[in-house]
Amino acid sequence: MGIWQEGHIEMLGRIANFIKSQGAVPAIQIAHAGRKASCAPPFAGGKRLTPQEGGWEVVAPSAIPFADTDPLPHVLTEPEIQGIVEAFVAAARRAIEAGFKIIELHSAHGYLLHEFLSPLSNRRTDRYGGSLENRMRMDLEVVTALRRVMPEDMPLFVRISCTDWVEGGWDLPQSIELARALKPLGVDVMDCSSGALIRGAKIPVAPGYQVPFAAAIRKEAEIMTAAVGVITEPRQAEEIVASRAADLTLLAREMLREPYWALKAETALGAAPEWPIQYGYAVKPAS
Repeated sequence: MGIWQEGHIEMLGRIANFIKSQGAVPAIQIAHAGRKASCAPPFAGGKRLTPQEGGWEVVAPSAIPFADTDPLPHVLTEPEIQGIVEAFVAAARRAIEAGFKIIELHSAHGYLLHEFLSPLSNRRTDRYGGSLENRMRMDLEVVTALRRVMPEDMPLFVRISCTDWVEGGWDLPQSIELARALKPLGVDVMDCSSGALIRGAKIPVAPGYQVPFAAAIRKEAEIMTAAVGVITEPRQAEEIVASRAADLTLLAREMLREPYWALKAETALGAAPEWPIQYGYAVKPAS
């Protein structure tokens, strides 16, 4: 999937139009993979691709590879950073033209914007490195640029890794400061994930393990948040929102494992699900 050229608009537009035709709201997530780019998809092993295999030289804030066996990434110059900001803007323009109604900026999971945030991957000595203010600069510049081209009433989400789960890395207090800085620039929702910057980080994965991040950022930064991560049961998702730990719950893997999750959630929570009419007797209540 990509939206880096005009030719992507038509096919993505078909997806957006289909989603709208079903009464739902199409959203799109835009990202730059940074030093984690130029690799095979996960289902094909995820290995780093050489130029002979269709790969390319990856870029990063500093010459620190994701894996020890990876080649050193190219260190972005300030003009190149501005070029990437402009590329995010171009992607947003294409997304709007394709008919998407929400944009999420991916600044998590060890991708480029996260790489700028974390002191573990950002060792720069210019205005994009060092202090927290400097490490947040690229996120703030991208958000500011996106808001100039997005309709005022179009929601903008930002996904972050609230912690690297590694001592000396990006953490929750810094995430709160980032959220405080992004809110006045027009960010509506902070999507609160974690990890994936450093290999081997010890992450205490369990049902709802990232919900406390969403709750803390919601309270301390006074911004809407979305909770993610091992949210699999309808009542679990409902409790997160009802308790005001977060304003939204976002599901991905569980929706892939169970494509009827939303319909079954309606049943579990006491509502009458609206199955597709073509399903006929398969879902007709017993008389």
